[in-house]
Amino acid sequence: MCKNHGIAYKGTGEVELTEIDYPKLALGDRKCEHGVILKIVASNICGSDQHMVRGRTTAEKGLVLGHEITGEVIECGRDVEFIKNGDLVSVPFNVACGRCVNCKKGLTNICLNVNGDRPGGAYGYVDMGGWIGGQAEYVMIPYADFNLLKFPDKDQAMEKILDLTMLTDIFPTGFHGAVMAGVSAGSVVYIAGAGPVGLACAASCQLLGAAVVIVGDMNKARLSHAKSFGCETIDLTNGIPVEEQIAMIVGIPEVDCFVDCVGFEANGHGENAGKEMPAIVLNQAMAITKAGGSIGIPGLYVTEDPGAKEEAAKQGSLKIRFGLGWAKSHSFHTGQTPTMKYNRQLMNAILHDKVDIAKAVNAEVISLQDAPRGYAEFDTGVAKKFVIDPHGMIGK
Repeated sequence: MCKNHGIAYKGTGEVELTEIDYPKLALGDRKCEHGVILKIVASNICGSDQHMVRGRTTAEKGLVLGHEITGEVIECGRDVEFIKNGDLVSVPFNVACGRCVNCKKGLTNICLNVNGDRPGGAYGYVDMGGWIGGQAEYVMIPYADFNLLKFPDKDQAMEKILDLTMLTDIFPTGFHGAVMAGVSAGSVVYIAGAGPVGLACAASCQLLGAAVVIVGDMNKARLSHAKSFGCETIDLTNGIPVEEQIAMIVGIPEVDCFVDCVGFEANGHGENAGKEMPAIVLNQAMAITKAGGSIGIPGLYVTEDPGAKEEAAKQGSLKIRFGLGWAKSHSFHTGQTPTMKYNRQLMNAILHDKVDIAKAVNAEVISLQDAPRGYAEFDTGVAKKFVIDPHGMIGK
């Protein structure tokens, strides 16, 4: 029997490479004939993983992390018809059955059959159904015919694997945020946050034809990287109100579209610098988005935040100026991304050289053994997207 190793959450601020069970084609006590086992080619570290590692969720110790999974099929269940051993595939981070009413509507982010506690499932994530994560050597994927995106040419895919591994979550999530914010040809867009999702969103806005893509952050390295591929940037540490900085760029203090790529661990700036303010981005969105505009919110907000400074925020209750958004007839679009809605089209954009998403998010390959270092560096605000290569297959 092959051994397996994975990255497990061990407590606040701590992850560890540990030996874990080799996956079985099983769901509890029954055989999972619709599943496959993957040899993992790449599994990325996501900003969402950091929320758990920082102790800002109710994640239990021992949880094997990782929901951004790309791999090679090495075993198929009896009922798998269209996926074969040897196929190189992208795994949507959403676990979805393909059978429930939500899946049939394309809402694979809120599948009704993969999580006993709430709609929606994901690999290696708190409250998302208990599915084993993919920051490992091997992993089991259920409902394989429905979930997996097979790359049409394996050799071509391996040449572009750094880009293609972004299809599991970060690229569709950034793209979803842009689409939900109404980005189209000629749009002026503000993206809050220049982390990997914000950078993926910026590249997505460019792909959608936005005229001006403005990215705001407090991290100068991340802003510099955003500028390197054509974004305008706003430094939130310079004391100038965001509205004024936007006016300096486009002539008026508002934008057509706003995308929140920060989420609940937001900090204030200006006179509130260093103060945790979980609603600041949402309030800023309503202040600077034009009347009738749309606000996309791929940034994560949780129902329980044990590390919050305020009691209300611990229960996911935030102080937002909803009346302002109502008065301006804003549209708000929230929730996790239905990855399958976008991943095939974005795969084609990558394969036909329409976007360099790995360059946009500044991907860096590390080994599975180096993943704890990747977590530590990521949390310092480094302008990188770490890609874990557990078998040394990338670049071969």
